[in-house]
Amino acid sequence: MDPGVTSVGSGALLVVGDVVTDVIARHRGPLAAGTDTAAVIRRLPGGAGANVACWAAHAGCADVRLLGRVGADAAAWHERELVAAGVRPRLAVDREATTGTVICLVDTGAEAERTFLTDSGASLRLGPADWSDALIDGVARLHLSGYLLFTESSRALAETALAAARARGVPVSLDPASAGFLIELGVDRFLAFAEGLDVLLPSRDEACLLTGLPDPADAAAKLSRLVPLVVAKAGADGALVARAGAAPARVPAVPAEPRDTTGAGDAFTGAFLAALLAGAAPEEAAARGCRAGAMAVGRVGGRPPHPGDGG
Repeated sequence: MDPGVTSVGSGALLVVGDVVTDVIARHRGPLAAGTDTAAVIRRLPGGAGANVACWAAHAGCADVRLLGRVGADAAAWHERELVAAGVRPRLAVDREATTGTVICLVDTGAEAERTFLTDSGASLRLGPADWSDALIDGVARLHLSGYLLFTESSRALAETALAAARARGVPVSLDPASAGFLIELGVDRFLAFAEGLDVLLPSRDEACLLTGLPDPADAAAKLSRLVPLVVAKAGADGALVARAGAAPARVPAVPAEPRDTTGAGDAFTGAFLAALLAGAAPEEAAARGCRAGAMAVGRVGGRPPHPGDGG
């Protein structure tokens, strides 16, 4: 748990999303086509949904639950890692598909920018059969990974979970997850789903893509006419918090020296949701999200340190 953060006991956070294995290759400078490029390579647990859950627990949320799907090849390892991070996992084990894998190519230059090669594997084979309305029992907030919208079965699950949450008055948040996949899905289809949300957490680029506006502040304001609270994550420029079409509040970033930007947005989202559960105003929650994002970019991989690691 983040030092100085008290445990949040105002209800559980349920995250529904992807659990994958990250293979992170950190190299410096352009890749050398057709030959070798020296790199430092690590295998780590990841997935946007799982990362959000772990960062929420790290930020003080005492009851974080995760619904995901993994292959039998790595189910036990992922469950151990999630439990060690303070998350209560409910992992459906797929006997036909292997666990999703993402190869993260991280240029160790000044921006530590990353490129993903994604094999979703079992992660997006989640479906309505994996859902039970009992999952909402005791839940104060539901968070959906945007990756769920990119396959038919997982999109049906997201729709089922959203309907169940709304029937019980549980607020729902979503992170669009990937500008590239948003283009494949179609902006109109995404926005139709977003009408049922309470909180939308796009990146700056995703906000611009979803609105067709070049300015992130204008884009966040426009999206907040559709979703009551929009928080656009802007990396080193902090975050924009927009409500009801008004000009957004600007929340500054926390200075950091990036080693790996993998999972920085997930860290922001997890800490932001934990803060909302603790009763923080959206601007304060976004400030805590920026703090977690700064911590994340200083680490390799998308997860926080385990409790007791001291890192």
